[in-house]
Amino acid sequence: MKIDKKDILKALEHITVPGEGQNMVDSGAVTNIQIFGDEVEIDITIKNPSLQARKKTEVEILKIIHKEVYAKAKIKINVKVEAPDTKPNKVNEIKGKAIPGISNIIAVASGKGGVGKSTVTANLAVTLSKMGFKVGLLDADIYGPSMPIMFDVPNEKPLAVNIAGKSKMKPVESYGVKLLSIGFFTQRDQAVIWRGPMASKALNQMIFDAHWGDLDFMLIDLPPGTGDIHLSIMQALPITGAVVVSTPQEVALADARKGVAMFQQDSINVPVLGIIENMAYFTPAELPENKYYIFGKEGAKHLAEDLKVPFLGEIPLVQSIREAGDVGRPAALQSGTPVEAAFEEITRQVVSEVVGRNKTLPPTEAIKITTMAGCSAVKKK
Repeated sequence: MKIDKKDILKALEHITVPGEGQNMVDSGAVTNIQIFGDEVEIDITIKNPSLQARKKTEVEILKIIHKEVYAKAKIKINVKVEAPDTKPNKVNEIKGKAIPGISNIIAVASGKGGVGKSTVTANLAVTLSKMGFKVGLLDADIYGPSMPIMFDVPNEKPLAVNIAGKSKMKPVESYGVKLLSIGFFTQRDQAVIWRGPMASKALNQMIFDAHWGDLDFMLIDLPPGTGDIHLSIMQALPITGAVVVSTPQEVALADARKGVAMFQQDSINVPVLGIIENMAYFTPAELPENKYYIFGKEGAKHLAEDLKVPFLGEIPLVQSIREAGDVGRPAALQSGTPVEAAFEEITRQVVSEVVGRNKTLPPTEAIKITTMAGCSAVKKK
């Protein structure tokens, strides 16, 4: 009798490998079949390393082929046990709980303080809002919240709203951006003296006990460094990607490098969307063609190239940016200025990187860019 490979495969579809849930053909356990007259040699790969599972599989193969194909077939079975994948990024990867209605969550970080991370976050948020997106901003700098001042709402308090029978915080809204910050719950001269667990609990309340509604982007202003708050955020939320802010000087770049490395840890594995260089150069109003590189030239750009992450752009050292933050009106709202143009270009780059990231990596929701009124816009697919 001539034994046909198709008949062997059809017979093996009756066998389920222990612990795999599918028949061994559909699961890919059968890797090779060789037929020589009445001799059949079968190579299979199973993930269950126990001797009992191996023997049971071999016996079932013998029985089913003798029953369904040819009772006198001489069968040789080669069993390979595939070791389970124990890489940290597979087993211990930090995963967050998605918030319904929020499409993309971007963490804005810096290795050290004083590089303008919060200023950049605020201006990215208002620029996204100007482009027509629904934007939320979570001020995760528990010990140094600054967003209430930067958005001119230092005396506001989030209201309570009833959502599906549950009381939720309603974020404060300013310039089209929904805001939550620990600064809304403390006095301006009150220091927050909390240990890590208390700070993490407060963050979780602002994330999950708030009614954010539908957002295209949530920006998270992280505190400086690489510590407890960062881990809490990445455990709590599925971060779409991270943006790292640095000045060009070596001291800041050394810490920015650590910030990028934190997100790229196997156990964290958050895509780095790119690096922004703040305070890149100074141009006096009376000498608009001159650029003075006070903190060094293109340091963050070179760091991005070295780390093989995107360079998102540079922001000049301009007095109006500081003044705008102090009076609670982000500088990107100043129409027709070089500062507005700089933040619009950087925001386009951030959006572009989010689009690319969502095309190649799993969640969140995929988005696409369309051109509208000379600037990029994002729409959910």
